[in-house]
This record gives sequence, structure tokens and C-alpha cells, in this order.
Amino acid sequence: MFEPYLQRWQLTPDGAAIVTPGAQLLPVRMAGMPAMLKVSTEDEEKNGSLLMAWWDGDAAARVMAYDGDALLLERAEGKSTLLDMALHGKDDEASSIMCKVAAQLHAPRNKPLPSLVPLTQWFQALEPAAAKYGGIFTYSAAVARELLARPQNMVVLHGDIHHGNILDFGARGWLAIDPKGLLGERGFDYANIFCNPELETAIIPARFLRQLEVVVAHSGLQRTRLLQWILAYAGLSAAWFLEDDMEASTALAVADMAIHELAR
Repeated sequence: MFEPYLQRWQLTPDGAAIVTPGAQLLPVRMAGMPAMLKVSTEDEEKNGSLLMAWWDGDAAARVMAYDGDALLLERAEGKSTLLDMALHGKDDEASSIMCKVAAQLHAPRNKPLPSLVPLTQWFQALEPAAAKYGGIFTYSAAVARELLARPQNMVVLHGDIHHGNILDFGARGWLAIDPKGLLGERGFDYANIFCNPELETAIIPARFLRQLEVVVAHSGLQRTRLLQWILAYAGLSAAWFLEDDMEASTALAVADMAIHELAR
């Protein structure tokens, strides 16, 4: 899979391959510079590659080469991670960094848009989950319908902002990777900050409330609107997990906390 691109772009392997559900990645060097070769195997990942090229290194990893399914990106070699920061006393700082990067990604560019997926399409799994499971999913689906029917502040969305998709690129700062390539209201991109299942503190109510205030302050979003997006996204995330026969407790706990706050 990698060999044609190694030859075409004169790349040298620089580590073990990484396999994900939608792509295969290989650390490489290009003229001595560290890079990451990504070959997508799903349309979702290919759309994300187009968006990375469109951002052209502005708040996102720089695209060094691009050809159909293959994407060559600058490689993050910084020592910090947002997940470590969030778990070791710098939770507020990690959330503020994600908000800053999201805002930069959302900024308009004076060029034609790449192929993007509308949020109405992205949320298709939520209604069947509400019909099947009821409960929290019913609340989430109702809020999602309202948000999607009356969108505000439409932007190009990353689609998967979380602690593992904003990386330390050293002198270049914190930059995004692995977008989904969506189009919709900007509030959507801030909701996933609360739903990262790798963040063991995500289900602690006090942490949720603290980060809610941090994100409101750094995003400029209205608190109720953000809570609605958190509820909508958490329900959708839980629906995806259940579709894949996976544990959905973190997403459901976050949705429940959002419901509680919205009812106050």
C-alpha cells in the first residue's frame, strides 16, 4: 500500500505502520524532514484529506504532498499532549487550546470550499437510536432536530475536535489532524471536547461544569446553545458506539449532565 508513494515522493520509512479503521499510516522522512504518510481506505477519511489540503497548514498540519487516497503531512514531534495536560492539572489550558484551534479552523478562507458533509447527514444515526432505546436518546434527538432546523454561524467544521486530534507541533504550535470534513453550525465542534472517552474525568460533574465555563469563555458561545450541542453530539456518539457493539457509558453520562444543566 505504501510502496508507490514512497517511490513517488522519495520517502524513507521512519517507524512502524499504524492501522486505523479508515486509514493506514507510516512515519517517514522526506529529504530528512519528519512526515506522516496516510493512505485512506474510507470516503470519510478521504474527505478529511481534502479539507486538510484546503486549510493549507493554517491551524492544521501542513500537507506536503497529496494524491487521491494518499496524504503526506508534517509530523508532530512536540513532547506535550492535551490528554496528559487535562489529566495532570492543566485541564483548563487544554480546553482553551482546543477552542483556539477550532476558532482558527472555522475562520473563512477566500477560496472554493472542498467537498463537505452537512450536519443533517452526519446525524442520521440518532433518530433510529431514539426509536430503539428511548430515554436519553429521545432528548438528544429532539434537541438535535431543533438545532439542525435553525442553524447559526455556519462554518467549515473539523468534525472530531478532541484531545487526541490537536497535536503539539513544536515551533508551529498546536495544530489539528484527522478532520471529518463537515459543514454546519460552529457549536458542534466544541461539543466533542466534553465527550472524549479516553479522558477518565469526563464523567465527573464538577469537571463538566468547570470545562463548560472555560469553553463558553474561550469560544464566545451562549451557554444554553453549547449545552444543547453537547447533548445532541453525546447522543449521536453513544448511538455510534452501540451500533459497533461498544461501550457508550461516557457519552451517555455526558448527555445526562447536559440534560440536568438544561433543566435548571
